[in-house]
Amino acid sequence: MKRFGIAILAALMVVSLTIPAWAIESEFGGYWRTRFYTQQNFTGEDRTEAADVSAVDTRTRLYYTAIFHENLKFVNKFEFDATWGSREGSRDGGSGNVTNTGYSNRGYGMVGADAANLEIKASYIDFNLGPVHSKIGVQPFSVARSLLIDAGTEAAGLYLAYKGDSFTIPFMWIKPWEGGQGNNEYDTNGDGVNDTTIANSDYDVDVLVLAPSFNVAEMFTINPYIAYFFSDDASNENTALGSESFNLGYALADADDLNLWYLGLDIDVDFGMGSAWFTGIYQGGDVDYGTNQSADFKAWLVALGGEVDLGTFDIHGQAFYATGDDDGTADGDIEHFFVAGGFQSYYWAEIMGYGDLGDTSYAQVSNNSPADKIGNIWAANLGATVKPMDKLKIRLDIWYAALNEGIVVNGSEEETLGTEVDLKISYELVQNLNMDIIGAYLFAGDATTEKDPDDADPYEVGVKLSLSF
Repeated sequence: MKRFGIAILAALMVVSLTIPAWAIESEFGGYWRTRFYTQQNFTGEDRTEAADVSAVDTRTRLYYTAIFHENLKFVNKFEFDATWGSREGSRDGGSGNVTNTGYSNRGYGMVGADAANLEIKASYIDFNLGPVHSKIGVQPFSVARSLLIDAGTEAAGLYLAYKGDSFTIPFMWIKPWEGGQGNNEYDTNGDGVNDTTIANSDYDVDVLVLAPSFNVAEMFTINPYIAYFFSDDASNENTALGSESFNLGYALADADDLNLWYLGLDIDVDFGMGSAWFTGIYQGGDVDYGTNQSADFKAWLVALGGEVDLGTFDIHGQAFYATGDDDGTADGDIEHFFVAGGFQSYYWAEIMGYGDLGDTSYAQVSNNSPADKIGNIWAANLGATVKPMDKLKIRLDIWYAALNEGIVVNGSEEETLGTEVDLKISYELVQNLNMDIIGAYLFAGDATTEKDPDDADPYEVGVKLSLSF
């Protein structure tokens, strides 16, 4: 697959240089970053040194778009990553774990640099038929500010949007899993060897989304939506298949008929000197599993935030609450909010929610935090950004977070994850090249330290250089 991806990239470059100038316009773009960082005591104690990380990594993204005319273009996005000194390959379903260190799928971080690891992030056509905007192929989808479907999570599918004067009505069909393709082999333990075979099956999973958006009186945007995840046979979805897994979020053995839906609403208000937003999502439906067993989904999430611009500085904040479940499926209800298929990815605090330095090859967050998968948690944030000069910006954030359904530690239930302080200093070194200096410290609660006798507060420090074009 990687060699095939490299061949596609080479072919695109050749085509872009050989097609007559009058026939096509080529547009190139990209993003680059390099980060130097250290993460310490993320386990909530200072005894497990293996969990402490100090590393440097580089990410490059290259974009190529062939523009035929104003109503048709062909979009492609590629990515390659390297941790300095490592030959690691691609990741395990976004978890950050190395899945292949062999020469057929390796990074370029070691001496010699030669790599055979290229990620195809997106490849789709984008065209207009009158008032209908369409995209077909592997593309980014976005619903509910990444609390439902993250804009950075590309998937194969179809996007159709009817555009009116003050409204847009998008319809999305996403295909996260396709069965009936013969035997498929997967590397489930990260050693570079395929060790699991899924036989030809009817494991099809489909996602349908309707998400109309309405502009009201220029200040308000209202965006209701419904997303429906369904499958007639979800019996393999608890296997460790990395990015191929549909992961229901619960150990539902032999899950069968799946009917899962999310009903939500986004509201955005722009009042000139500031803005405010709200998101509410209810999760419903049911799933059959095991031997004549079934469970109903009954969970919900609410989030809100805003900022006020006071000239040289702004004040901002947000809060979210996502339900948990104290008894799993014992009562026949699943009340822990989650998003099936791994579509949700909502970054928040640096240490508890990935932030700017968490998306690494050694991706980790502090102990017992749900990271970017917002469920069984409530959190609140207050912060300020100061811009003392054109090239300099300083941002300070304070977060408090706790589990809604706590963990049992020494016979008592603990919910507090802790209070986190994040500081980010951004400076434009030269035009287009930016430097961020990032520091974060978590005053850990008992749900993070688990009352370990060697308990210690997590902290991280890092520097990020980045440019985009």
